[in-house]
Amino acid sequence: MDELLEMLSEKFPNIDFENEDKLYEKGILDSVSVVEIISEIEDMFDVSVSMEYIQPKYFESAQAMWDMIEELS
Repeated sequence: MDELLEMLSEKFPNIDFENEDKLYEKGILDSVSVVEIISEIEDMFDVSVSMEYIQPKYFESAQAMWDMIEELS
C-alpha cells in the first residue's frame, strides 16, 4: 500500500489519497487520470487491469485501488 500511495502522491501531489474516499464521485479524478493510474499500477505491480475493474468504485480511494491490486495479484 505504501508504494501505491507514494506513486499516487508523486503523480497527483494536490490530492490527499490517504484521507479522500470519493475521488471519482467528487470529480477529483477523471477518466484521463484513471487511465494514468491504471498504467502505473500495471507497471508497478505486474498485473493486468481487465475491463471489469475499470469502474469508478475501484478508484474512489487508495484503499479501493489497493484492494483491486490484491484481487488481481
